[in-house]
Amino acid sequence: MSEAPFMPKATAVWLVENTTLSFKQIANFCKLHELEVKGIADGDVAKGIKAYNPILAGQVTREEINLCSKDQERPLKLEKKSQDVVISEGRKKIKYTPLSKRKDRPDAALWLSKNFSQLSDGQIAKLVGSTKATVGLIRKRTYWNFSNLSAKDPVVLGLCSQLQFEQAVGKANRRVKRLKKLKEKELKMQEKKDEVKKEDEEKVEVANEND
Repeated sequence: MSEAPFMPKATAVWLVENTTLSFKQIANFCKLHELEVKGIADGDVAKGIKAYNPILAGQVTREEINLCSKDQERPLKLEKKSQDVVISEGRKKIKYTPLSKRKDRPDAALWLSKNFSQLSDGQIAKLVGSTKATVGLIRKRTYWNFSNLSAKDPVVLGLCSQLQFEQAVGKANRRVKRLKKLKEKELKMQEKKDEVKKEDEEKVEVANEND
């Protein structure tokens, strides 16, 4: 029987929250039933279990996760485990997010993408505590549970403060203005080039007529 990763359920929680791997890939990697992984995603299984990062633990590489995310038929490969892979006392403690809030993240991401489309995927992910990949899927309406999402204000849900929200929107608005000015500048430059080209063509026509 193939080896399971250290702390399989906690690892499954992390993979569900931070990757776009299929339930089947996560289940096979963690030696869990596929329905059990779905239950983790729905918040019905592994309640209270803190997510365990298998990348930091040296059990899988980011490159391997990226490859498997692009090809859901590819099984996630477990790196050779080291017996001394443990959570050291000096390691920074990971902030635990209650399950109720974790379930609210996709709803908040949907609300932000619908009402403030100028926000980048990275900004939305930071505000709601999700990942760029998940936000991207929600924005494209290809998120696995999209039909069950309900757009909700992240400030009301307590995922971010009003100040953080306003700062992110302000930054996004400034970026949009910069891009607009840049496009206008490029358009004016192109118009000038077209005018010069037209003048040159007219001069050539006049010269040909005189000849």
